[in-house]
Amino acid sequence: MSSSGGFWPGDPPADEEEKVDQPTEMWPAPRPEVEATDVQPSLEPEPEPEPMFEEPEPPVEEPEPEPPPAATTEPEPEPGPEPESEPDDFVSRAFAVAERLLAESPSGLTPAHVPGELDIPDGVAVLEGSPSGAERTVGIVVSRFNGEITNRLLASAVSALAAAGVARDRITVMPVPGAFELPIGAMALAKTRRYSSVVALGCIVRGETSHFDFVATEAASGLQLAGLETGVPVAFGVLTVDTVEQANTRTGKGAEAARAALEMADLFSQVRAQAKPAG
Repeated sequence: MSSSGGFWPGDPPADEEEKVDQPTEMWPAPRPEVEATDVQPSLEPEPEPEPMFEEPEPPVEEPEPEPPPAATTEPEPEPGPEPESEPDDFVSRAFAVAERLLAESPSGLTPAHVPGELDIPDGVAVLEGSPSGAERTVGIVVSRFNGEITNRLLASAVSALAAAGVARDRITVMPVPGAFELPIGAMALAKTRRYSSVVALGCIVRGETSHFDFVATEAASGLQLAGLETGVPVAFGVLTVDTVEQANTRTGKGAEAARAALEMADLFSQVRAQAKPAG
């Protein structure tokens, strides 16, 4: 037996044994290095580092202003004749109407308070009262406040009633403290059914507070309510003025209220007569 052979006969020699594959390594093989030529260089420039302190900008020198040119005085033009303005048609018409109203209005009355006449067409029935005092009984409620004015209002009303034919003994006068009490006084007289009409007389002068507005409003609405609820005409003879001087020039309103009361009393009589059934 040859010593160079294998352990068993027929085995190949030791140097001829099959080579056993060596175990692979635990770590993967390193990747092949990339050549420098394969990397594309960046084309963007690297940003410059910002300075820690900003450098102050140099001051800008402003150019010196040029001196203004010397002012030249021009001769002032001589004033010529002003063009005549054409009159406003609206204003001209307004003044013409105002002058006509003032010329036609009777003395002592303003155009806004001129009694007018109605043009009633023919062929229609007309109910119109007459300020006649024959067989009329009239109640007058008058305020004592501002008595200097209300006394003249009362005298004016009584004179107008007498001129219309109302007998003095058929006139009843009820004084009340002030204008605020006029409505309840007028209501009391009207509810007696003894008077064909009631005349309310008073004077309210505006002061420094809103007291004027409350009294004037309640007096007017209350007197109207007295007439509406009773069906007896209640004439409004209350002055609402800003000054005593205005009141002194309007004391004739007492006579106007008296004539209005008589006219409404006659008108109501005609309405009641028509409402009665015939026969």
